[in-house]
Amino acid sequence: MDLYSLKMRASKSEDGIEKHISGAEKITREDSLSIYSEALLTRALYHSKSKADFINIKIEKVNQEDILFLDALPVTTVNVDSYQEGIQKLLTILEKMGITNASAVLEKLKDTYTMSGAMLLNVDTLERLEPNKDRGIRATYMDEYNFTMQEKKDIKNHYNEAIILATKVAHAPNIIGEICISDDPDYVTGYVTSKENGYMRISKLKGMASQDGGRIFLYRGDHSQVQDCIDYIEKQKVLVKNIPSILNKPDKTEESTKNKWHFIDKTLENLKYNHLYRIMNEIKSAQSAHITFEGKDMIMLASNNYLDMSNDPQVKNYALKAMEKYGVGSGGSRLTTGTINLHNQLEKLIAIFKGTEAALVYNTGYTANIGIISALYSKDDVIFSDELNHASIIDGCRLSKAKIVVYRHNDMNDLENKIKQNLCGKGLIVSDAVFSMDGDIVNLPQLVEIADKYGLFSMIDEAHATGVIGESGHGTMEYFHMTRKPDIIMGTLSKAIGSEGGFVCGKQKLIEYLKNKSRSFIFSTSLSPAVMAASIKSIELIMDEPQRVQALQENIQYFCSRLREAGIEADSKTAIIPILIGDEKIAMEISKELFEQGYYISAIRYPTVKKGCARLRVALMSTHNKDELKRAAQVIATIVNRYKRAALMTDTIVGI
Repeated sequence: MDLYSLKMRASKSEDGIEKHISGAEKITREDSLSIYSEALLTRALYHSKSKADFINIKIEKVNQEDILFLDALPVTTVNVDSYQEGIQKLLTILEKMGITNASAVLEKLKDTYTMSGAMLLNVDTLERLEPNKDRGIRATYMDEYNFTMQEKKDIKNHYNEAIILATKVAHAPNIIGEICISDDPDYVTGYVTSKENGYMRISKLKGMASQDGGRIFLYRGDHSQVQDCIDYIEKQKVLVKNIPSILNKPDKTEESTKNKWHFIDKTLENLKYNHLYRIMNEIKSAQSAHITFEGKDMIMLASNNYLDMSNDPQVKNYALKAMEKYGVGSGGSRLTTGTINLHNQLEKLIAIFKGTEAALVYNTGYTANIGIISALYSKDDVIFSDELNHASIIDGCRLSKAKIVVYRHNDMNDLENKIKQNLCGKGLIVSDAVFSMDGDIVNLPQLVEIADKYGLFSMIDEAHATGVIGESGHGTMEYFHMTRKPDIIMGTLSKAIGSEGGFVCGKQKLIEYLKNKSRSFIFSTSLSPAVMAASIKSIELIMDEPQRVQALQENIQYFCSRLREAGIEADSKTAIIPILIGDEKIAMEISKELFEQGYYISAIRYPTVKKGCARLRVALMSTHNKDELKRAAQVIATIVNRYKRAALMTDTIVGI
């Protein structure tokens, strides 16, 4: 009986851009065409990602002499408790395959999320080899060697389809492997394959309900053979034999099955093994330039209390008076009983300080970002977000359910290109002002210009800019001498201000909108009177005594120059001075040694920064003196350079 190739492709048009929804195919006998056609049509119409508005079904007769028969790859299942653990397993497998830049390869997977096909990637140069970067390479003309009629019309079988595709691709010229994560929100299992190691299923490679997913074919070899590889993947007819039964349940003893805490124990164990486990240090003094920790005096070089306002006598006295008058708590949310004159006074002062019509105070910077973004944007909108934005911005974007387009860090050309590719009726460009882990400053003039050009809102997070940059600490607009402000200016009261809370500034109508629509504002008990008073006095002092900001800026210049003299690369215009280490374990060891010598400097590790980009994050205060900064720079350089020399001798990667 004749054989036919049956292909289905389903897509949806969003803002004039075709978005891939689903794709599947069969090689089947003539007498099965009707049942499989109906099944594929049903799959296209009722996909969990979305409902397609364009469906293409193609039927071709197949010459049986053109078919290549292959045995399925052997299957190994790797069970993990979280997708974070799964990603680490995947990286380890890639490294064992001889891919030395595994993290960089995996990072490329994000570029495949909007593609209907796969990326063809040179694993050594990271060059993309597919002719059409939007479409990618599509593995086609393949199926299982089993022509028995299925009774069920739902033929969706992730496991079988993946084995078939992976087996075919593994035999393509110069392909050394494949990475795949399904874009199906109901399917979190992914895989990595190679001809030598087989098909390795990893039980979790993304969070449930995530639509992120893509595929990379890993190429190594002569560039002249790329077209042969593509022709095989896209045109060679393949039937795969002997697909092994799925082993989708991890082996569990009776004890582990009953232990509902098993996944927590496993997660904590993995964190400790990878030097990513976190603990809280108990400080027994005010947060100032010097602190008491574990019974000894230490120089604090990790605090966000940049102007030492949290321990300023005037700030503390003003807060005490407010507490004596108004009590300890606020008693309610802002829209019920939780607003006193201090809340209104602070908001008016913030608006004056930032040069805007109005301001609104939130309980934290985190609740400000998630409350602002999720109130303004929804599923039909587009948000353009810097790839190094703070987690609160990322979570606000996700909570909004808008389409999120991530652009390269502080790259305004990439931002504008992404906007052109994702034109929208309503959208936002959002960025940190000062980036919390690298200490660099957003290109705000160009960001605002681009936002205005394309009719988008502009928003910046001034958490680490307020009280730090600009001649008198007013922030990013003052730093760039700008008269045109972003549409939304967000910041915190818990860093240079030395108190607690977050805020947003802008037009009066923006603030009125957020009062009525921002859930994290509406449904939170307001901050206490003492906290409001502390913030008021701190801002007044910054406005009246700009020498405090100038002292901080002088300390930044001085400390960076002392580090450079000692052989450590350092250059920052902000209070955040990162010293890149690379390896998480080494970063922890250096931090511990600095603690022992009286310097409180934190090691920042994944997931706060990328895996392999661990660092010391030095944060300065205006009240540090030059002598202690000079000694600190010398001690840091001595310890870091010693580890660097040891790393060079043992081939351990240290990124300084």
